[in-house]
Amino acid sequence: MSDRIIYLDHAATTPLDPRVLAAMLPYLSEQPGNPSSIHQLGRAALHALDDAREAVALVLGCTRKEIIFTGGGSESDNLAIKGVALAQRQRGKGSHIIISVIEHDAVRNAAAYLEQIGFTVTLLPVDRAGLVRPDDLRAAMRPDTALVSVMYANNEVGTVQPIAALGAICRERGVPLHTDAVQAAGMLPLDVDALGVDLMTLTAHKFYGPKGVGLLYARHGTPLTPQINGGGQERRRRAGTENVPGIVGLATALTMAEERRPTYAARLHGLRDRLIDGLLDHVPQSWLNGDRELRLPNNANLGFAFAESESVLLLLDQHGICASSGSACSSGSLEPSHVLTAMGLGVDAATCSVRFSLGQGNRAEDIDAVVAALPTLISRLREVAAHTS
Repeated sequence: MSDRIIYLDHAATTPLDPRVLAAMLPYLSEQPGNPSSIHQLGRAALHALDDAREAVALVLGCTRKEIIFTGGGSESDNLAIKGVALAQRQRGKGSHIIISVIEHDAVRNAAAYLEQIGFTVTLLPVDRAGLVRPDDLRAAMRPDTALVSVMYANNEVGTVQPIAALGAICRERGVPLHTDAVQAAGMLPLDVDALGVDLMTLTAHKFYGPKGVGLLYARHGTPLTPQINGGGQERRRRAGTENVPGIVGLATALTMAEERRPTYAARLHGLRDRLIDGLLDHVPQSWLNGDRELRLPNNANLGFAFAESESVLLLLDQHGICASSGSACSSGSLEPSHVLTAMGLGVDAATCSVRFSLGQGNRAEDIDAVVAALPTLISRLREVAAHTS
């Protein structure tokens, strides 16, 4: 095993930046106040909350009143999907929602719940690159469409969707558009007006902030039924005492991510292409999943014929390389990724795909180490498979 762990799973989570931790520490120790309390420690906490909300609004190009702090990306997705759909139905705006077929499970399962209570859900298809076609959205729209949700950038294959074009279609029809932008922060522009979105999900641990805190941007006037009932926090849209240290960390991390985005994304883009080209050149019967150009600058999802991803990941881990898969183990069997199969890959190809997601700690030597190690590992797995078949 290498003395240095090569971490290429930043799409799953990123390490907490020391500067973010430093910003959080006062609110974990000497500033313990509840923002709803009227004494001086409570006011200090409220001031920190207000400053964080203002910092986030500056990055998104919105007003501070349009920011709802949550417990993470899954909660934000649920609040957006269920909250808007239920509010729209109550107002007589319809009970039909549209999501893309490659959404994160937080969106997919929220939509499945709505189906159980009488909503109709349309799944937008994608092409081989994982892209939603605007014409497909236009064709799927109905008079009773209450909400559309299409992720900004896919968490598995990194494909970046034409959100602005989709947003224009939604505006024509007066239908709110939600986008799960969890993978986009620090990589892509987040201006909500330029994107034409009415709701946007972010979570801090994807951009070097703490786990367990996220946000939902909800454009002023967008109907929203709260999904957590209790006190009046977050302008009565999300009850529960605010996680002040986490929110401070989120705002600090998001501000830093946006400030460094142009140079950071360009550097990762170069490393990503170095990895893609190196593996495609040195591993026979390999392929790239997702669009070559319209993809996140840090995402390289590749398939290797006759080498199951779970086995590849275990061997990589033994060599000190951390990556992930588009597949999940369920009941002892390898299940194909719904994203890859929706893109047209067969089950065998989908279960032979590996995601490498880069971050600020990676350097060219890491990429070269993977390119040097993986061809031999793949060859070994193929030899074993050939002997056991």
